Amino acid sequence: MTRTFAYCRVSTIDQTTSNQVREIEAAGFKVDSKRIIEETISGSVAAMERKGFAKLVDRLEAGDVLIVTKLDRLGRNAMDVRATVEKLAEEGVRVHCLALGGVDLTSAAGKMTMAVISAVAEFERDLLIERTQSGLARAKASGKALGRPSALSPDQQAIVRQRRAEGASLGVLAKEYGVSRAAIQRVEKRIS
Repeated sequence: MTRTFAYCRVSTIDQTTSNQVREIEAAGFKVDSKRIIEETISGSVAAMERKGFAKLVDRLEAGDVLIVTKLDRLGRNAMDVRATVEKLAEEGVRVHCLALGGVDLTSAAGKMTMAVISAVAEFERDLLIERTQSGLARAKASGKALGRPSALSPDQQAIVRQRRAEGASLGVLAKEYGVSRAAIQRVEKRIS
């Protein structure tokens, strides 16, 4: 016998899942209240790392249906959403997304939809990387110093290099200048 579950997630305690529950009911799905899993957690947390979702997955069996109102209820990252849907599909659980016309994401049409979404997400990520690298190259070519400004002035850096050559420890210098040991190490690396 097919059981239907609903996963409703919000990101902050100021929000409520009641709209999602109503949306699922309005779409014609009858979900027993004990099979509605409601959770308040950021979508940036991978689905399988959320307590409520993990408990839900433990309850799901082959033939069950999981309903979400939108894909972003499963996660913000397309790769995580895809992995989650694939894992559920392997266990024989169908995943329906109302925002995509109620399509079963584990069906052939759903898999195609997920592939398109993943391809678009990957394309957007690649474009972002490309734009970032282009911007960094342009800034570097114009002589702009990249990265975080040094915590130590050029004079202080020269003194640190001299004192290190004389045997002063990283810890002593870090404490003296009020910086981390890593900051002292970065000063040493810049010269070499």
